[in-house]
Amino acid sequence: MTRHTFTLLAASVAVVLSSSACDRAAPDADSGGASVPDLAALERMTARFAPTEVSADTARLTANDREALAKIIRAAALLEPLFLRQVWSGNDSLAAVLRTDTSGLGLARRHYFAINMGPWSRLDEGRAFIPGVPAEQPAGAGFYPEEMTRTEFERWADSLPAAEQARAKGFFHVIRRAEGGALEAVPYSQAYREFLEPAAELLREAAAVTPNATLRRFLTARAEAFLSNDYYASDVAWMDLDAPIDVTIGPYETYEDRLFGYKAAFEAYVTLRDDAESAKLQRFGGYLQELENNLPIEARYRNPRIGAAAPIRVVQLLYASGDGNRGVQTAAFNLPNDERVVREKGSKRVMLKNVQEAKFEKTLVPIAGVVLAPADRERLSFDAFFTHILAHELMHGLGPNTIAVGDRATTVRAELKELYAPLEEAKADVTGLWALAHLIDRGVVDRALERSLYPTFLASMFRSVRFGLTGAHGRGVALQFNYLLDRGAIGVGADSATFHVVPERIEAGVRELAREILTVQAEGSSEKATALLDRYAVIRPVMQRALDRLTSVPVDIEPGYPVARAMGAPGR
Repeated sequence: MTRHTFTLLAASVAVVLSSSACDRAAPDADSGGASVPDLAALERMTARFAPTEVSADTARLTANDREALAKIIRAAALLEPLFLRQVWSGNDSLAAVLRTDTSGLGLARRHYFAINMGPWSRLDEGRAFIPGVPAEQPAGAGFYPEEMTRTEFERWADSLPAAEQARAKGFFHVIRRAEGGALEAVPYSQAYREFLEPAAELLREAAAVTPNATLRRFLTARAEAFLSNDYYASDVAWMDLDAPIDVTIGPYETYEDRLFGYKAAFEAYVTLRDDAESAKLQRFGGYLQELENNLPIEARYRNPRIGAAAPIRVVQLLYASGDGNRGVQTAAFNLPNDERVVREKGSKRVMLKNVQEAKFEKTLVPIAGVVLAPADRERLSFDAFFTHILAHELMHGLGPNTIAVGDRATTVRAELKELYAPLEEAKADVTGLWALAHLIDRGVVDRALERSLYPTFLASMFRSVRFGLTGAHGRGVALQFNYLLDRGAIGVGADSATFHVVPERIEAGVRELAREILTVQAEGSSEKATALLDRYAVIRPVMQRALDRLTSVPVDIEPGYPVARAMGAPGR
């Protein structure tokens, strides 16, 4: 659709909203007559996110760093409207319409729109909750013309010279219609100039006042990248960042592009580094090559020389925006995704500890009280939750990455396309369990963790699958649960309502699943990936019955950022 089309769409949405402003369900013509939620239903949907203030003490920062922090937060806030446009090119018009509706239903829609960063409920298989919009988010989000087919894109991209093809399939170009209707690749620096130019200026201003050389170098390089569309140098600078203020800002994850998984969405995490916790976990970085050498996969698929030792940062979140603040909140991440940087510098694992603590208390503890057998419920621990998330992020950087298919050099991401994300999330989870078992046997991790590791992960699977099967994490967890259930590694109680770990089978089940996923990735087989996901990445009745009993438990947190609000950042 063109921009003119969305002007017409905004008018039609306004008509539908005005006609359904009374607090009842409204039929949605664009979704085949299905009803969108009324006020009561929308309030129940919103209540699945527990309001939570997320903060940290900034008193230890110097006056100059506090000044830099305020500018960084303002730059990060500019990624909110940018990301809205990436989610769907109709979001700008829709947001403007929503701001005019001050009825109870209108305010509820605006609130849930802000949580989801769009009119589709991410916890409900992406179904529309506002009338007058498409029934579901376009698979290509706002990165491609909505009416473009996969076949059209592939024929066009394959006809291009190598350099242009790389841009078309790369992270940092949107695909648009040129004059005459042909497809063209437009750099992010051009497509999102209205947001990136002022964000770059704020980053340069922050760089000018911070006393930390590595922060100054990263902010300057990232500001340049916003304008040049070349992110390599700033990714390298981010890997070397060593400052009290730890900043991640830019286009990174490709989850929003469900058409191909090519396009990176903008996000920001503004955090304070927790030096004491980081020091405790940094020892894990020294065992990455050993873990790679022992992966449960054929030796020919292992990497004899992985990248440099990966930094591990434990941080306290002050503000998140864009792709970092929609729907289910991120608890940790492993970046960058540029294979060149990963080969040369490794990747950085960042643990958002205050977010993880909030998730554990507000979601995992009550979930365990419902779905775990009493003996396993007693073994739940935050240490196991936190440590497995760390292992998950570590394992994203291990296993097949650059691969050979026939005589062709390629990557797992390029071969599996939209199947890559759910399979990679499942891989990181299950190999994370395997890695911790290996490190426990080696004496690197206290054996006491073994008692709580698997029961805590079992409860966490129910937490993650509630995110929905339209997301990579939810699909990946459903795959793991059903696979382990079929192999007797997870047992169902006599009441058919609770679940428990089967100690004598869990390690073998984890190892078998890890081998299967890693092999699919090493072979770059989209056929095997499809078969694995089709068979296991589903909600079976036994899991659905458990999920039905969790309706009163929050699915996730809805964060508020008091430090950022005090510094003038808009939003929650």
